Order: sequence, then structure tokens, then C-alpha cells
Amino acid sequence: MENNTFKVINEEGREIVCDILFTFDSEETNKSYIVYTDNTKDEAGNIQVFASIYDPKQESPRLDPIETEQEWKIIETILNTLQEEIRKKTGSNSEGTDEQ
Repeated sequence: MENNTFKVINEEGREIVCDILFTFDSEETNKSYIVYTDNTKDEAGNIQVFASIYDPKQESPRLDPIETEQEWKIIETILNTLQEEIRKKTGSNSEGTDEQ
């Protein structure tokens, strides 16, 4: 994971470049999380955002699925807080993220 991007192989075997939006460690779960996008859009035109568990100490970190509703709530709270801060700075009211 360099320059805030990383590559994954999708189901069709194609290499996809993803942009890292942010990473964080949760004291509540004792895990590290990565929030990222492949810059695709959903049906409503919003850029899709994804989140996974990862170990930043690994040389080639593996992305693991979010395991619990509690973890999703933590991530959702952070995303909503960041989105609200961006709205305040830009004066925008539009929604812009979906999580998978």
C-alpha cells in the first residue's frame, strides 16, 4: 500500500486500483480498519466506499471482511462525522458515500 493506493484482483481476474480514504485503529475492537474506494458509482451516482479489517504491520496486508454490526456502526459513525465536516466546509448538503 503505497501513495494512498493499493491494487486488488476482482472476480474477473482484472487488477483494480483502489484509493485509501483513511485508516484507523479501534480501541473498542482492538483492530485496524481501512476505508477505501475503487471510484465506481452506485445506481444513484454516489462513489462507492468500502471498509475492511487489515493488519498494517504485514508487508502485504490482507483485507478481511467486517465481522460484526458493532464494527459497521463504528465505521459508519466515522464516515458520517467526516461527511458532516466536509459539508460544513463546502456548504454542501448532498449525500455522497455508501458502504459495502
